[in-house]
Amino acid sequence: MNMVFGSAHVWDPGVVGSAGGWQADPVSTVDPVPLVQPTPLILRGRTFTAANPAVMGIVNRTPDSFYSSARYPSIEAGLAAIDTMVDAGVDIVDVGGVRAGQLGDWVEADEEIGRVLPFLEAVRASHPDLLISLDTWRAEVARACADVRIDLVNDTWQGADADLVHVAAELRAGYVVSHTGGAAPRTDPDGVAYGPPGQDGAPRDDPDDVVADVIRILTEGANRARRAGIPPNAILIDPTLDFGKTTRHSLRTLRATAQIAGLGFPVLQALSRKDFVGETLDLAVDDRLEGTLAATAVAAWLGTVCFRAHDVRATRRVVDMVASIRGDRPAAVNERGVRRDPGASPG
Repeated sequence: MNMVFGSAHVWDPGVVGSAGGWQADPVSTVDPVPLVQPTPLILRGRTFTAANPAVMGIVNRTPDSFYSSARYPSIEAGLAAIDTMVDAGVDIVDVGGVRAGQLGDWVEADEEIGRVLPFLEAVRASHPDLLISLDTWRAEVARACADVRIDLVNDTWQGADADLVHVAAELRAGYVVSHTGGAAPRTDPDGVAYGPPGQDGAPRDDPDDVVADVIRILTEGANRARRAGIPPNAILIDPTLDFGKTTRHSLRTLRATAQIAGLGFPVLQALSRKDFVGETLDLAVDDRLEGTLAATAVAAWLGTVCFRAHDVRATRRVVDMVASIRGDRPAAVNERGVRRDPGASPG
C-alpha cells in the first residue's frame, strides 16, 4: 500500500450527508522547535559539531578512582581498554593520574607524571592518530608530557595553576575551562551556596544563581585562554557538574546547557556516573548508566559537542541518535517505508 503524508491539505467532511473533500490547510507548516547550533570543536584539524559530537573515553591511571571499572593501574590494561574504546567509536581519550575527590592519598606532581607519561607514550605509539587529552591541573605535569603531542589539556579545577593555560598554548593543544565554584583541587563540596547575600547574610542560593556564576566563570576563563593564544574552537567550556556543586546545582546547570552553548565556545559535559546522577536516583556508582545516558541525551539536545564518558559505546549511540532527532545527522540507513523495486525481496 502506498501512502503519502503531508500537512498542506486536510479532509473537510462538509455538511452531514455530503461527499466532503480535501481543503487547503490554513496552517500548512509546522514551526520548528528552536535549537542551539553549537560552536564546533576543532582539535588537530578534526572538527566535531552537532552532527558528529565527540566522545571522550576516560582512562584513569589511578588505583582509587571513584568508579573501579575505570581503574587501569598497568599500561597493558589501559592500552587494552583504549583498543576497546576505539572499536566502540571513541574520538578522544582522557588520561588522568590523580583521583578528583578528596578521598585517597595525596599525589605529588612527580608521582602523577610517573603514572601518566609512560602510558601516554605507549598510547601515542599504538594509536598515532588518536586525539589524546591530559587530565591535570598542574602546569609541570603538562609540560613534562610535551613530547607526547597532547591534543587537549583538561583542566578540571578552574585554573588553580594559572600557568597551565599557557603551557597548553605552548603545546598547541586545546584547553578545557571548568567551573568549580572556586573549590581547591581534590576537595569535595561542603555547604556550597551561590548568589548575593540574603537577609541572614548567607548567599541566597536562588536556583538561577549557580547558573549565573557558571556563565561568568566560563566566560572569564575562555577569554583568558584566548588571550593565552588558544583558538576559540579549541577552547572547551565545561560546567563541571558535581565539582563545587550540590545535586540541585548540577541539575539546574544541566538544564542551562543551551545558555552555556550560547557563549560561543564548544561545550564539554562530563556526566558519567557522577554523584548528581546517583543522588537523583538513589543509586550506587555501578548502577548509574541509565541516568547518565538520560543526562547525556538532554545535554546533546541542548548543544553539547563533547562528552566525557566511561561507557563509550552506549554514549556514542545516544549522541548519534540525538543528533539525528535534532536533524543534524542523517540516519545511517533509510529503508523503512521507501518504495522498493517490485522484484526485490522484502527485508
